[in-house]
Amino acid sequence: MATTTNTPPAAPAPKTNRIGLQVLDYKGGKTTLCAGCGHNAISERIIDAFYEMGVQPERVMKLSGIGCSSKSPAYFMSRSHSFNSVHGRMPSVATGATLANRQMVGLSVSGDGDSVSIGAGQFMHLMRRNLPLIYIVEDNGVYGLTKGQFSATSDIGSKLKTGVVNDLPPVDICALAVELGATFVGRSFSGDKKQLHNMIKAAIAHRGTVMLDVISPCVTFNDHEGSTKSYKYVKDHEEAIHEVGFVPHFENIAVDYDPGTTTDVQMHDGSHLRLRKLKNDWDPTNRIKAITALNESHERGEVLTGVFYINTQKPSFVDLLNMVEEPLATLPESVVRPGREVLEKVMQELM
Repeated sequence: MATTTNTPPAAPAPKTNRIGLQVLDYKGGKTTLCAGCGHNAISERIIDAFYEMGVQPERVMKLSGIGCSSKSPAYFMSRSHSFNSVHGRMPSVATGATLANRQMVGLSVSGDGDSVSIGAGQFMHLMRRNLPLIYIVEDNGVYGLTKGQFSATSDIGSKLKTGVVNDLPPVDICALAVELGATFVGRSFSGDKKQLHNMIKAAIAHRGTVMLDVISPCVTFNDHEGSTKSYKYVKDHEEAIHEVGFVPHFENIAVDYDPGTTTDVQMHDGSHLRLRKLKNDWDPTNRIKAITALNESHERGEVLTGVFYINTQKPSFVDLLNMVEEPLATLPESVVRPGREVLEKVMQELM
């Protein structure tokens, strides 16, 4: 009597993106941050966005300073290049690295202490140069590594777990970035998966300085009653100015387009940022309106989220400097070393 064997069905092929990589190729090490920390949610959105956009991990350079936020790059894209700089000095390192190799995608992760307190001077000059760089501030309103003191983004009246009340006005990172010259400025909430995901994808497609302020509650020191950076406070006071959609250049740009209610912004790589208006017919190209709206939201006690300002026409810093396309380290000596005639001409001009 013949016997038959039951062959188990073949396992389905793992899902890959447009360059043939799995989402596992964009993962990092196991997080050591507190369970429930908003920073971990941001890392997950970064992984998803870079995977869906089909960015080669080896073409990404991750830069950070010091703080809980600056540990985050260890938890995503372990195949990428990474540099953890001195406290508050990451912008200068990012500037040098970006100018040295414009073929890389620069992704900077910082915190409200690293960027707005000790690093405020460097943050200011990075914003005004319009360097092609994604700059994410994981904003929890406290210094988490030094036991939760108020940071410069803490709101007046915000209360610590110890009962201490903040009596100093906050720095609005988004208003500051718009004023200084960044060309893509937005705010999101680590708990708003869809909004943050689409904003990071749009950031990847932008050619200029992207500054994303992401409210990221600290579950250990700043997630209690009286905090204005807690999960509950942000959920109760968030005022989204529009719904954020994004269509990559390699997909049909007609997807999810609702004429008459949607602002459509074409990004540098041909992708489209879709902002469906929810409030006041928001115009993301109006710089003055963006600053005014941010100031007014503070007066109302709102946490305004969305893409506040975007400018795809302003030249980037590498364009202003006429940088070559090739990485500087690969240029031959004949190109980077001036000849005797050039040096003699320079000397004559200085005499």
